[in-house]
Amino acid sequence: MSNKSFSSWMSSGAPWVWLNAGAVSISLVMVVGLLLLISVRGLSHFWPADLMSISYNEPGKESVTLVGELIDSEIISARQLNRVGVELPAGQASGERHLIKVGNRDYFGLDFSWINGPWMGEVTYPQDLMAIERREWGHFYGYLTAVKQQGEVVADGESTYAELQLRLKRSNQLISDIKALERGEVGKINAGLESIRLERRKLELDNVVAGSVQYVELTESEKVFDDSYKVLQATLAKLYAALNRDQMMVRMSDGREVEIPLAKVVQAHLPNAMTVPEKMAVYVHELWKFVSGDPREANTEGGVFPAIFGTVMMVMIMAVLVTPFGVVAAVYLKEYATQGPIIRLIRIAVNNLAGVPSIVYGVFGLGFFVYFLGGNIDELFFQASLPSPTFGTPGLMWASLTLAILTVPVVIVATEEGLSRIPRAIREGSLALGATKAETLWRTVLPMAAPAMMTGLILAVARAAGEVAPLMMVGVVKLAPALAVDNLAPYLHLDRQFMHLGFHIYDVGFQSPNVEAARPLVYATALLLIVIIIVLNLAAISIRNRLRENYKANES
Repeated sequence: MSNKSFSSWMSSGAPWVWLNAGAVSISLVMVVGLLLLISVRGLSHFWPADLMSISYNEPGKESVTLVGELIDSEIISARQLNRVGVELPAGQASGERHLIKVGNRDYFGLDFSWINGPWMGEVTYPQDLMAIERREWGHFYGYLTAVKQQGEVVADGESTYAELQLRLKRSNQLISDIKALERGEVGKINAGLESIRLERRKLELDNVVAGSVQYVELTESEKVFDDSYKVLQATLAKLYAALNRDQMMVRMSDGREVEIPLAKVVQAHLPNAMTVPEKMAVYVHELWKFVSGDPREANTEGGVFPAIFGTVMMVMIMAVLVTPFGVVAAVYLKEYATQGPIIRLIRIAVNNLAGVPSIVYGVFGLGFFVYFLGGNIDELFFQASLPSPTFGTPGLMWASLTLAILTVPVVIVATEEGLSRIPRAIREGSLALGATKAETLWRTVLPMAAPAMMTGLILAVARAAGEVAPLMMVGVVKLAPALAVDNLAPYLHLDRQFMHLGFHIYDVGFQSPNVEAARPLVYATALLLIVIIIVLNLAAISIRNRLRENYKANES
């Protein structure tokens, strides 16, 4: 190519087009690759993997049999293997080692163990090797030998597994009934007793004489609650007695036989004997449990439903709060304010606020919302609860307000840009037809700017759903005892602390005592957070597109 042709090609702008196309392609490949990595690492965790029985001959020790699930394998150099006492054959530069999930943490001390390939003997996949998911102490691997009822053997041999599944189903149903009773009726009684305590405290603060009619009424109401609680307590005692009836006997890989109460078992299955459709059914069930269940074992087991609920609820409340403030501020700056140095300074401030680190908003929310506003609200309306704070402590409302302030610059800028794109002739035509400025704004300008407002809201939701740092100060916790919405008045409890998927990822990934068990859940939770953000954005985009279509239809 001659210099003249090259100069002509460069001046045509084609290189920059190809450069931009390449940059976009690389970005798309990286995003898709990251999503695939997260999906594979997270979703594969729920597949019921086959269990291995390994003969392991470590030099200088007795031969043992290890039972567990293969998690990872890696190739390491001969020098690294020599450090742990593994000698490779002459001329071999590297060897393999494997990470095995051996389970039985309460008996073996650790859930996971690295074993060296050169010391491995025969590997088999016994059909009767069982994987047991427990409510405490993680997974248990072993061979089912018998099922007991109140200490007496009721099943052994070929019928043991079928009998176990029947009794395990009954045990899980009893646990569900107990939880429903404790969260429902017992929760209402506890809330009623707490309300009576606060009413009695109010009477004390108002210097009402003890023994008055108000005190007598409260005492009678308290007695009714106590009587109801005694009845429920008797019912719960019967349910717990029925729950503790059954046990299972399991033989571990080292030959020891242990007894496991079915009350502590979530499920048990034989993965080596399962067909692909059966494994698929278990896989779907495990995914559903992850999405709909409560966390266990320091968040390394169980589900993440409270975190999903808290994330969505906080984003929805934030969206309700940020939209009016952002739109009103943008309308004032664009339509009413006299353009001058002060307005330019305000716009600079708004743009700068968008770049302030989120942790600064968290400190502001803690100091202003929680301590100042919440503390004063408690002094005015919740004196009976003091010194225990009601709103003077981090909670859902303060977290939503903090994120609303964090994202309001995005909504202001997007709305202002939408208002700027509306032709001046439309405003002048409305005014010429006799409409006031307010009517023009409300009936003509804002409907046309609605898609831009939705764009700002989409950007706000995408940022707010992934924020973690400010939430750690104004409401999010590792484990929330109750959801912000329940069947107790006022039903929506904005003062309660909540769980959040972003903080859940941080907690499981960096604060977990069992790192290997937590790693797959980090990927799964991250994928779930991405999916929720995408769903929220798609909903907002759908609304925005509908608004555009409605405007076009009205215009035609």
